[in-house]
Amino acid sequence: MQVVRTTEALRLALTGDGAPGSIGFVPTMGALHSGHLHLVEQSRSANDITVVSIFVNPSQFNNAQDLERYPRDEQRDVALLTDAGVDVVFVPNTAEMYPPGFSTWVTVEGLTNVLEGEFRPGHFRGVATVVTLLLQMVRPQRAYFGEKDWQQLLVVRRLARDLMLDVEIVGVPTVREPDGLAMSSRNERLDHSARRAAVVISQALAAAQAEYTAGERDHDALERKLHNTLAQEPALTTEYALITDANTLQAPASSNAPLRALIAAHIGGVRLIDNIPL
Repeated sequence: MQVVRTTEALRLALTGDGAPGSIGFVPTMGALHSGHLHLVEQSRSANDITVVSIFVNPSQFNNAQDLERYPRDEQRDVALLTDAGVDVVFVPNTAEMYPPGFSTWVTVEGLTNVLEGEFRPGHFRGVATVVTLLLQMVRPQRAYFGEKDWQQLLVVRRLARDLMLDVEIVGVPTVREPDGLAMSSRNERLDHSARRAAVVISQALAAAQAEYTAGERDHDALERKLHNTLAQEPALTTEYALITDANTLQAPASSNAPLRALIAAHIGGVRLIDNIPL
């Protein structure tokens, strides 16, 4: 496995021996867990070469303290990726991604005005820009993103389509802890009490899904189920808990629309997100 830190070194690693075959790409911000490694498995099963990037992208944080507290452990991450059979790990610094004078940003309109876009101004401009840069640097045939960040997955699919990027954006179902909590790098910041309480998020999603499976189709009733379940945990503060059209993130326009339940909440000073298809 090669660890490279510049775009030039990355391109040499991918083309030094001629045509590399198909490339699968997993962009990350490090602090890797089993969810990331599952993305790696999906890439390795479908591509000749798997590239993973590790870059804590400052432009997608609208809170300086959140950026400062984001967990970082490059040595551990590289060891995990070595064991997972990754071919190339790209670890650029901020100057490599955003050189002096950088002034070009990618904005995906519509999808980014709601949910995370409403509560984290500028977040998706940073996400869309860094993902576009990374896709241009790696030039993969396929790029893998977890469904836990459902809105992000939709945004990346839209930018790849609109900018006519020659890449397949592959969504991979959320990997969960045994008690149902969605795996996230932010879980490391939960103390014991907050970790135990955080499971109410996945419980609320499961409750709404169960109601839907049992035949409930009333949008407001399904949202009440989310909120009533979340309210059982006093340590949790809900930012949003909604049932939306899975593709537009707007209120469902018809009874046949595919639905997604999405939650963002704060617990123990940590902001967590999760979602589930209905």
